[in-house]
Amino acid sequence: MKIGVIGAGSWGTALAQLLAKNDNDVALWARKESVIASINAEHVNPRYLSEVRLSDRIVATSSHADALAGAQACAIVTPSHLLREVSCALAPLVADDLPLVVCSKGIEEGSGKLAIEVAASEMGNAGRLAVLSGPNHAEEVIKHIPSGTVIASSSRATAEFFQELFASDTFRTYISDDVSGVEICAAFKNVIAIAVGLSYGLGLGDNTAAMLMTRGLAEMGRLVEAAGGRAITCLGLAGTGDLIATCMSQHSRNRRFGQMLAAGRSLDDFSAETHMVAEGALACKTLRTLGQRHQVELPITEVVRAVVWEGLDASEAARVLAGRPLTAEFWGMGS
Repeated sequence: MKIGVIGAGSWGTALAQLLAKNDNDVALWARKESVIASINAEHVNPRYLSEVRLSDRIVATSSHADALAGAQACAIVTPSHLLREVSCALAPLVADDLPLVVCSKGIEEGSGKLAIEVAASEMGNAGRLAVLSGPNHAEEVIKHIPSGTVIASSSRATAEFFQELFASDTFRTYISDDVSGVEICAAFKNVIAIAVGLSYGLGLGDNTAAMLMTRGLAEMGRLVEAAGGRAITCLGLAGTGDLIATCMSQHSRNRRFGQMLAAGRSLDDFSAETHMVAEGALACKTLRTLGQRHQVELPITEVVRAVVWEGLDASEAARVLAGRPLTAEFWGMGS
């Protein structure tokens, strides 16, 4: 098949390579002409994963129309804050029944809409939409290091279509109908990874990181359930799996961002140095919107937001969390 992939960052590049290795022709949309020229002439993305030679079946373009012409499916792999803009641009170019998978991880600022809701509001027919999420560092997926992911859709047929499309010997795909649960997990784990990065940046240890991850998982579960998802989704690939990978891996941009914050550096410093987006920086604001909407307390998320956006000192943030009242470990058990 021909597959359109919108976004040539690290994850878009890795997914394009995966799809090409699965015997598909891939049209990879990119913004920068230098990236397009390099991919087409040298089969290398000069900005991301440049050590990997890309398949000859990947052709880069700056035209959405060219990327989608004759395509039998499309993967949208852009930063979450650009998703509405991209969805609006794609809307007149996609057929009503073209399968679309959203691979962005985040919640829209202001509206609090999930990524799939943003895409559906611009392009319609939510049943042909799916989301893909899991412990999938692009640096490992592109090198065929065994990984697993979950593909969620309200339509089983759509989920199964993308399950078969992406599955390979080294990329296992599982399906789910808990779209909201998978999406909230995908956004939430980035915030907890920033918290873990902050803790390591302050010189704290693995015990602290494990506590933050576990209590972060509890926050995640409370919000997922309040928003209509299933708490058990948090124990799967999109929840615990992605949380472990994002909090503990050397590839994790959000953990790295947290460590930079602890050293007194800023979001602008991170962007300039890595050319990447720390999705957790926006997610700590948008998850707060959801938490307030559903009346769910999110203490770790709130502290991370204060550090990122209000300049709260990282050491003070640690004291704020340590000073919270003692309570039962599991919600609803004990006083």
